[in-house]
Amino acid sequence: MAEYIPYGRQDISQQDIDAVVEVLRSDWITQGPAIQRFEKAVAEYCSAKYAVAVTSATAALHIACLAAGLGKGDILWTSPNTFVASANCGLYCGADVDFVDINPRTYNLSIEVLEQKLDRAEREGKLPKVVVPVHLAGQSCEMERIEPLARRYGFTVLEDASHAIGAQYKGKPVGSCAYSDLAVFSFHPVKIITTGEGGMVVTNREDLYERLVRLRTHGITRNPDFMTEAPHGSWYYQQLELGLNYRMTDIQAALGASQMQRLDEFVSRRRFLACRYDELLQGLPVTLPAQHSDTASSWHLYVVRLNREKIEKTHREVFEALRGAGIGVNLHYIPVHTQPYYQKLGFQWGDFPEAERYYREAISLPLYYGLTESAQDRVVDTLREVLG
Repeated sequence: MAEYIPYGRQDISQQDIDAVVEVLRSDWITQGPAIQRFEKAVAEYCSAKYAVAVTSATAALHIACLAAGLGKGDILWTSPNTFVASANCGLYCGADVDFVDINPRTYNLSIEVLEQKLDRAEREGKLPKVVVPVHLAGQSCEMERIEPLARRYGFTVLEDASHAIGAQYKGKPVGSCAYSDLAVFSFHPVKIITTGEGGMVVTNREDLYERLVRLRTHGITRNPDFMTEAPHGSWYYQQLELGLNYRMTDIQAALGASQMQRLDEFVSRRRFLACRYDELLQGLPVTLPAQHSDTASSWHLYVVRLNREKIEKTHREVFEALRGAGIGVNLHYIPVHTQPYYQKLGFQWGDFPEAERYYREAISLPLYYGLTESAQDRVVDTLREVLG
């Protein structure tokens, strides 16, 4: 049988291995200098003032919400077309969660729907405290249109850029926080760069940065400027709030800093493969991913939508036929509001029709740095054969 082609895969070089080994042989394998090097590399790349490394993008979303003051009685809005973590972070803080349906072309949060929902929420006294736009597949949301809405209605903007390190919006790096308060990246193995597991919060606001640093380490500070009394000695620290243990290790950070040196190379290859998919898939009964003119995606995912009226097979039949042929397709995402946990909170099928329509048609094709052109040809040939 032909070799299995996964939808995503990390690429680890000898340089990456050497960087990790160097840390393992050093005096610091956690809370050491590799963390600062990685944070500095990400902040500088994104043109952000501050970066805080944590154990996962889920942890990053959580402490970003806490730093923004989200709590009981507050509301967080996000896209239903995302991984559950984009919504769960609000629940972790004791807040309520709601969703904004997607743009049928970009599959990101719809600005028109957001505007309508905000107008209605203001009249009902139910405005969100935090809005989490999700940059699906590596393409930024229309952040320039969200920022004035945040000023008008008074909500914090937290970009879920888990898919989008290396992307640009209006000529600036995603993560510059030019139109937001905070942004979050993921370094899971299928993402653009990896630390194994890991995440990062970036911001330009010093007040948020100081809270993020405390929140990832039990709410503890060693900085006398924030203490309620003079230090008892050089050993002294104070817990100022209820934080968590979300610290990344130096082992992970060393891998991340090494991977950052290849970020542009990774993104360039993904863009080449995405363009090649665009060419190879012409004429097939699928809708190709549309790109907004203001964005330059980092192409974490390449998602096609089946034109089901032109295909005799069901969505599930196409998906399983591809998997059966060794093509590791995936589906990003099952709408969050349809999950049993969220249905218990009152959501139901039919609440967000564009996200549900997308779900019934979407398939993520394999896309990663090491995908060869011959393997990509096989993906397309198999898809063509399955679609008949």
